[in-house]
Amino acid sequence: FDSAVSRSGVGAIEINKCLKNTYMLLGVSMIFSGLVAFLAMQMGWPRPHWLLFLGGFFGLNWFITANRNSSIGLIGVFALTGFLGYAMGPTISYFLNAIPNGGQIVMAAMGTTGVIFLALSGYVLVTRKNFQFLGGMLIVGTLAIFLLMLGNMLFFKMSGLSLALSAVWVLLMSGWILYDTSDIVHGRQTNYIMATTSLFVTIYNLFSSLLHIFGVMGGDE
Repeated sequence: FDSAVSRSGVGAIEINKCLKNTYMLLGVSMIFSGLVAFLAMQMGWPRPHWLLFLGGFFGLNWFITANRNSSIGLIGVFALTGFLGYAMGPTISYFLNAIPNGGQIVMAAMGTTGVIFLALSGYVLVTRKNFQFLGGMLIVGTLAIFLLMLGNMLFFKMSGLSLALSAVWVLLMSGWILYDTSDIVHGRQTNYIMATTSLFVTIYNLFSSLLHIFGVMGGDE
């Protein structure tokens, strides 16, 4: 972290502090989310309805944003990451119990997610390249693909389209990793609660998409 911000001049201490706090909170929240997912698997909790999922996701994001400058925002971070862990638990359980090589698929998705995140965030930290120019394209692309995913789930139900959208989603989430990390490094994002939330959601979406892609490649329809 020190080398990543040593050339930033004014605000280097604040940027360095935000980086350290963000990655520390990100690591703890990922462990917490994993524990909730494990609990959901052990207890056999059902996958939440998509309306409940969207309501919980956007509602908790609103709560975090409203309380981003207080310690209450931390409660929101753990509520969101725990909720997403609960939502992911039944999916992982399905892969482990219903697919012969499901364990390998889950581990491959986890490993690939980790490699992508570390490689892209590390690239920004080392090179300090500014990816702010991606902002508009990422917002439009994310909204468009999200609506297409929702439409395909509710109406079209085309497996080929679902796979293609997941592949594009992986590219978009990779772009968000570059953009969010660049925001911190260049001092545009100094709130570690918001930074953690953005990165966690990106990693979660990346893992979900890779799990779907590897599942199809592994024979899951």
